[in-house]
Amino acid sequence: MSLLEGTDAAWAALGAAIRTFRASLPIVPLETFGFRSDVDDPFEANTTELHRIGGGVEALAFADRRQSVYKFFLFREGGDVGATFVFAHGEGGLLQATAAPGSYGLLFAKLRLTHQFGIPTEVVGITPEGIVVAKQTFGRLLPEKTDMSGLDPTRLIPIPSRFLRADRDHPRLAFLEGEPWLVGDTHDRNVVVAEDGSWRIIDLVAAPLPPAETGRLPLFRDWIERARRDPLAGALAAADDDEL
Repeated sequence: MSLLEGTDAAWAALGAAIRTFRASLPIVPLETFGFRSDVDDPFEANTTELHRIGGGVEALAFADRRQSVYKFFLFREGGDVGATFVFAHGEGGLLQATAAPGSYGLLFAKLRLTHQFGIPTEVVGITPEGIVVAKQTFGRLLPEKTDMSGLDPTRLIPIPSRFLRADRDHPRLAFLEGEPWLVGDTHDRNVVVAEDGSWRIIDLVAAPLPPAETGRLPLFRDWIERARRDPLAGALAAADDDEL
């Protein structure tokens, strides 16, 4: 690449873009964490650095001696990674959100949402095999079946059921860089108690709310904008006394 960069401005721009990408998303071999990349299942056993503490369909979680948590997001056949929502119009004029396999771009956005609204989270890098590695601070598990309905309602705003239904727990509205997102799956296994005693999300399912879909639902679109200004806004706007 360095030879080509000197021949043309387009090659120079591509080289600069590659260097920027590598700086923001380093290539990190599995061996960095004590795993072997030359075996069928590198995560089958603990290493001297990390021990398994959990995991699910999307990722495997390990902790180190300093109680930092490392998550390894596994890609599926076809390149899917993580989870997101897809949208369709359901009965009664509401929006139906269904969990579906995600993409790398949506995974990185989800990790940013987790960092912004939950536990401190950083992307460590990606392995040569395509496994995204994220690091989080450790938190204590909540008691099983803890009620999550009141979790951070001024930033993770419960969405009125008259507008949207989802197949994941507690669908909420969140804003990432000003854009409305659907956030869900914030059940008690995806929330922990941080060192300061606060409840913090460690995982979620998320997707940007598509303007083309919300634009067909004017009451929902209106509520999103009112909730942007006032997280406690009701499903319907208050009537102006002068109009009564």
